[in-house]
Amino acid sequence: MPRAGLGPASVTEAGAALADEVGYEQLSMGLLADRLGVKTPALYKHVDNQADLFHRIAVLAGTELGDVLRDATQGRAGTDALTAGTQAMRTYVKDHPGRYASGNAAQFTGDDDPLIAVTNRVVASWAAMLRGYEIESRQEIHALRMLRSMLHGFATLEAGGGFRYDTDVDESFTWMINFIDKGLQSLHTAGSGPGSLAVDGIEPTLH
Repeated sequence: MPRAGLGPASVTEAGAALADEVGYEQLSMGLLADRLGVKTPALYKHVDNQADLFHRIAVLAGTELGDVLRDATQGRAGTDALTAGTQAMRTYVKDHPGRYASGNAAQFTGDDDPLIAVTNRVVASWAAMLRGYEIESRQEIHALRMLRSMLHGFATLEAGGGFRYDTDVDESFTWMINFIDKGLQSLHTAGSGPGSLAVDGIEPTLH
């Protein structure tokens, strides 16, 4: 008989919490069963297998991150939205490194995969922030990829203790967001095509 109180949602929540605690790569069905006080086979009444558990955690993380970005950026635009949204994501990754890693590792399983909807919601939040910069539509995907790459890199390095110099990490984060903000503003004022980003007179070549 399944343990009373356990179900797909509660097992997923427990798995996400454990992933945050021990790390996404260390999470296993056996470790989760020990945490829940059940035998490992009991978990398979609620999730299909470890891959299914990880996928459910990814959907949970995407849902939570979507809520975080919505709450942080609602009613904001441009620099204000960028600052609030990036700080909100940074905080989420620091607080939930395991489930965030699970979300990044997950792959779509089909057209009806709920992960598609939650991922699109997160992307839509970033796109809404960029809209305040009045970037040409053909450049938006480049801006989105840049923003995700820089923020993901910073947040995951910070969560993993990767910044070891004495310089204050908050100052570095603020510096990075100001740099991104200036770059995004320059896209609108320069009116350049994709692949041509002019910042402070420097025009790098993108490969």
